[in-house]
Amino acid sequence: MSDLGSTEPRVGGPGRNFFVDVTASSTAGEGFDVFRREWKGQVGEELPLPPLEPLASGGFRIRVRASKVHDTVIADMYGSSLAGGTRGVSHRLDDRVLVHVMRRGEWRFAGPRDGGEVSVPGGQFIVRHNGPPVRFETEPSTTASVLILPASPLRQLIGDRPVVGPADSPELRLLMAYAKVADATLNELAPAGVRAARNSLVELVKGVLTRGFDDKEPRLAPALAQAAKDIADSRLTDPDLSPAVLARELNVSVRTLHRAFAAADESVSAYIRRRRLENARLELSSPGVRPSVSELAAHWRFADSSHFIRAFKKQFGQTPTQFVRVEPPPP
Repeated sequence: MSDLGSTEPRVGGPGRNFFVDVTASSTAGEGFDVFRREWKGQVGEELPLPPLEPLASGGFRIRVRASKVHDTVIADMYGSSLAGGTRGVSHRLDDRVLVHVMRRGEWRFAGPRDGGEVSVPGGQFIVRHNGPPVRFETEPSTTASVLILPASPLRQLIGDRPVVGPADSPELRLLMAYAKVADATLNELAPAGVRAARNSLVELVKGVLTRGFDDKEPRLAPALAQAAKDIADSRLTDPDLSPAVLARELNVSVRTLHRAFAAADESVSAYIRRRRLENARLELSSPGVRPSVSELAAHWRFADSSHFIRAFKKQFGQTPTQFVRVEPPPP
């Protein structure tokens, strides 16, 4: 998912994208009204907001970037102040399931029946049905990813109580990896592709709720491959990094993982090697004292300098020494 701090508003009327920033002090008194007005103008009546209302004056100061995927929404949210609730009236968005993946801060929910509160801190997720009225608030500087989905295929898996769990679970990683892919490619997709992306999101949320992954469903392969790439990118200097380790992290078989990568014509091992070489090349082009070939080979987990040099030349068409010679000196 994208970095909200670098996101620009998108214009052009109702469509697939939404951006609003009501964190400035000038909007403190009317933040909620600005948010609702911008949603209506950018997303349209096809997917209206539920009957939200702020709980206090100036208590709705958020920055949101969202993408509409058929009848689902993928959103990144930052809240400097967020306190609100849903009114106790029937509306057509009663039949929605919301997934909140907390990156930082805390989001608290309180239902009307028993007054019980559910607090979801950073590093956790919650899946809940947007049915009965609920009050919510966040800590200042809370950052989260939020998915809004139709409830009909998911309602029975949730029951009457929200599902809470760790954001680093294999199933949640798969879901968010696919959300990242869908968000990045959304505006290039034809209507049929958008519906397929929506269906894949629903299937992956089912995996979160049942703690399983359907490895026979080809639509989910991009999510699995992206999740494996995200883990690999964070552990490129780990000497134990391998397809088996990634498969174990994601709770799938090695065969399933290889099958997910096959569509991209790049094996798991080839991806790891390429990313290590790309990082090594970045080090060679960075200002300051450059590491030696042997140091790079050891740091990026190549067997020795000879293996590293051969792999580097095969990838980039020149040896590390040749690359340094043609690379312009740092300013």
